[in-house]
Amino acid sequence: MTAPVPGRAGPWIHALLKSYGVSTVFGIPGVHTIPLYDGLVESGLTHVTPRHEQGAGFMADGYARQTGKPGVCFVITGPGVTNIATAMGQAYAESVPMLVISSVNRRRHMGLGQGQLHELADQRAVMRNVAAFSHTLHSLADLPKVLARAFAVFGGARPRPVHIEIPLDLWDELPPPDQPRAPFVPALGTAAPAATRAAVRALADAGRPVILAGGGARYAAADLQRLAERLDAPVVMTTNARGILPPDHPLAVPFSPSLDSVRALIADSDAVLAIGTEIGPTDYDMYETGMPDLPSPLIRVEIDPVQMVTNAIPDLPLPGDAAVIAADLLGRLTQGHARNGAQRAATTRRAAFAGLDARMQAGLAVLAMLRDAGPDVPIVGDSTHPVYAGNLGHAAARPGTWFNSATGFGTLGYALPAAIGAALGRDGPVFCLVGDGGLHYALGEMASLIDSAAPVILLVWNNARYGEIHDAMVAAGVTPEGVHLASPDFVLLAGSYGIPACRAATCSDLAAAVTGALARNAPFLVDIDEAAILAELCDGPALAETV
Repeated sequence: MTAPVPGRAGPWIHALLKSYGVSTVFGIPGVHTIPLYDGLVESGLTHVTPRHEQGAGFMADGYARQTGKPGVCFVITGPGVTNIATAMGQAYAESVPMLVISSVNRRRHMGLGQGQLHELADQRAVMRNVAAFSHTLHSLADLPKVLARAFAVFGGARPRPVHIEIPLDLWDELPPPDQPRAPFVPALGTAAPAATRAAVRALADAGRPVILAGGGARYAAADLQRLAERLDAPVVMTTNARGILPPDHPLAVPFSPSLDSVRALIADSDAVLAIGTEIGPTDYDMYETGMPDLPSPLIRVEIDPVQMVTNAIPDLPLPGDAAVIAADLLGRLTQGHARNGAQRAATTRRAAFAGLDARMQAGLAVLAMLRDAGPDVPIVGDSTHPVYAGNLGHAAARPGTWFNSATGFGTLGYALPAAIGAALGRDGPVFCLVGDGGLHYALGEMASLIDSAAPVILLVWNNARYGEIHDAMVAAGVTPEGVHLASPDFVLLAGSYGIPACRAATCSDLAAAVTGALARNAPFLVDIDEAAILAELCDGPALAETV
């Protein structure tokens, strides 16, 4: 690592970020952040330029999900902050680590309402709503201490965005002469021994245990699978947990706990281990019929003490990191007796799939085709029909290969920039599944796709409308209004950016396009005719279960 240049804030900040393992930053430079870009080319950090700060945040989100490291963003005062706030809201809801460093007006101008360039009355007030914390620096010398707090959140608490703002007058301040470095942050320990012993007894004594796995258990996948096998317990996986058990595992239940059949499985259990799941409504009450009752004893593994008592109060709380506690439970549990887990899981899978309508089953068939074409390739989604179907029942091949913005904060415009960030983070291809309406929120990021050369396969689910909102209006007896969209010729549009593209009106067209795009390992767009694909799948032979 090169030593910081005396009197220049930029190189000193870059060195400090690199000491934490940061290698990539996402941002759009502006006059207020030029000092952040001083020496950036020489720093060795990779800079990715989106076409909108919201895109920067979504790219950082996708990057973080693939690397396990926080996505880092540089944004300007005022509009840069408000533009990225939506992406931070999505990351906050989904527990994704993100570091946003912004500028802010000079300290002597704050709160005066003089109309300074990019002025917000209270910039931190905006960011406090979408961040674990927001901090205003009063000296560059304080940045190492504030970054230490940020990375403690990322590595030792529920990971969420952190915002640090640097007043313009601090750019003239000399940074400390010493070499910045990251402090040691110890890993979280396991739960109290007495609580763990009680949980082990409850699980060992259960005749029909079930495991509820959330996205927080993703990094505990190997131990969690062995734990499920030792307990002979079905594993219900929420949206962000899909792939913790592979599709062919007999104990896997990759269906939403909002579905009646999955709720019946849970209700029939006599012990519930909820690990790394916030037990939130967008997973557990998608249809807004009421949250399910969870049987006792409820054993809850949760890193956030506030979340531990939110949505469902446990009988046996095990506070701590999911990976550490899963390993501890596994080490304490001996091989138990058969509990009919595989049959209970299989019965639930069949009933859950049969309970979906033909359009949802067709959406799952499309996702299964993508999964089988590239088992290790993440599918990054926006709010569009096959994504909603997938949240109900897509069986991902690996952890981290299925995520989208149709849960939690529920933003549009997520899929393309998040897919770019994910592809850069994993240095490999990513499927981006987005509706034509959602893509319009982020069309400019097609240019970012070319700049970055990220191997994103852009799958546009095209119905020339906000399809899900249109259908919801019809179901509510409301004449659809504001949902019919003029759309460009996406193949020609992609060509104008230099992105190869094709159309798919049949399943064989789509399969061939995906196979060819994966072989290219470069940006590619497929314009999918929703009506034709759904007609082929729904009017053809009976759809087989895809898990």
